[in-house]
Formats: sequence, C-alpha cells, structure tokens
Amino acid sequence: MFPVLLELGPLRIFTYGFFLAIAFLSAIYVSAREAGRLGLPVSRFYDLCFYIVLAALIGSRLAYVFLDLKTFLANPLKIFALWEGGLVFQGGVALAIITALFYMRMHGLPWRTCLDALGLGTPVGQFFGRIGCFMAGCCYGAPSDLPWAVTFLHSQSLCPIKEPIHPAQLYEAFLALGVFGVLNMVKTRKRFDGQLILTYFALAGLVRFTVEFFRHPGDYRGPALFGWMPLTQAVALALAVVCSGLALWWGRRSPGAGRTMER
Repeated sequence: MFPVLLELGPLRIFTYGFFLAIAFLSAIYVSAREAGRLGLPVSRFYDLCFYIVLAALIGSRLAYVFLDLKTFLANPLKIFALWEGGLVFQGGVALAIITALFYMRMHGLPWRTCLDALGLGTPVGQFFGRIGCFMAGCCYGAPSDLPWAVTFLHSQSLCPIKEPIHPAQLYEAFLALGVFGVLNMVKTRKRFDGQLILTYFALAGLVRFTVEFFRHPGDYRGPALFGWMPLTQAVALALAVVCSGLALWWGRRSPGAGRTMER
C-alpha cells in the first residue's frame, strides 16, 4: 500500500521498517510488564529482550534467504535490504529461543517464567509486524474476488499490482490479537510455569498454518511437501502439534502446578 512512509530529500523511512520497530518495542513493553508482575528482575529482562530482538532479526532473515538461496547468491547485498521485507517468523523464533535460553542460563534466570513473560508480548509484536508487511506488500495473499480483497497499486509494492488478492497479512495480524486475548485469560489461570509460552506457540502455529492457505502461490515459501504443503506451513503445523503435546505432558507432570505463584 505505502512502502515508503516518509521521504525528505535523501532521507527515506520505509513503512515496513517503521512498523517492525514498533513491533519490537510493543512486544518488549508488554513482556517487561508481565516480567515485573512475575517478580523477575526487569533490568536484566530488558537486556534479555535486546539479545532476543537481535537474534530474531538475524534468524528470520537467514531463514528467508535460505528459502530463496539462488536469488541471494546472485545478489548477496540484497541479504541486508531488510526494508524490502522478507522475514520468516519461524526462523526468528528458533534463533531467538536458543539465544534466550543461553542468556537465561548464564544469568540464572528461571527460564520457564521468562518465556511466559516473553510469550505474552510476542503476539502484540506480530500484530504490528504484519501491518508493516501489509503496507510493504510482502507475504501477500492469493487472488480473490471477495468483497474485502485488496488491490495494490504502488509501483514499489512487493506483491503483484493491479490484482485483487486476499489481505493475508491482515488475517494473521488480527488473529495474533486474538491469541493475545487468549493469553491474557490464561496468564492468571495457568497451572504450571511454561504454560503461557506453549499456549502461544501452539496457537501461533495454528494461525500461521491456517493463513498459509490464503497465501499467493507465486510467493515462494520453500519446497512443497506431500506435493502441496509449502515448508513454512509444515513447520507451523509441527510447531502447533509439538507445543500442544508438550503443554499436555508438562501439565500432567506438574501435579502441584495449580499452586503456581501469582505475583
């Protein structure tokens, strides 16, 4: 829709980058409030968030590059063109979790409690991140003749222009808000530490799996599995299934979890 938010002479502020910044700041703010409620050291938690943001950017970009490796090998400098869009959520999550666990182990932070706090803020960040995707035209939807189909006209949009398509980015954005609502209900009723982050990943995987059905076939998302399922959709489904199973397992192994402290 509006790939460039503001242009003043040589200064150009890209809409995608602006919303990506808002996404990280909002996620950190919500997560830090939850960390304080759970009795975690907030200053140390902010440091943790800084490394997670850095890891998430690197991981999500590397995953995107890997999915379209031939294009980036032909033009390596494009790897650093984040303002053009191109982040794979699952890649960011994977590297962010590894980084977070390493940091928490180094500083003796309770990892399940920290991840619960992070899980509450992440869907808020997803919401703003997908709004940025919509404005830039990346992660675009399949052709559609529905009344709410959108048509991109800007020449710098990253999606096909003058073609009515599903606003797939908005589907995921508003479903992420729904996930945030569910997590807010779960956080004061959770039976064990770690339940919130597992609930988030299970729901986020289900959301992504569903939204993938509305994505444009021309937007490459990795090799097709079983002849029809793109890799990103398969990973999302696996995430939902594994985290749902872990939630059930941890719940059964935590007979005293109902007494989880609420601070």
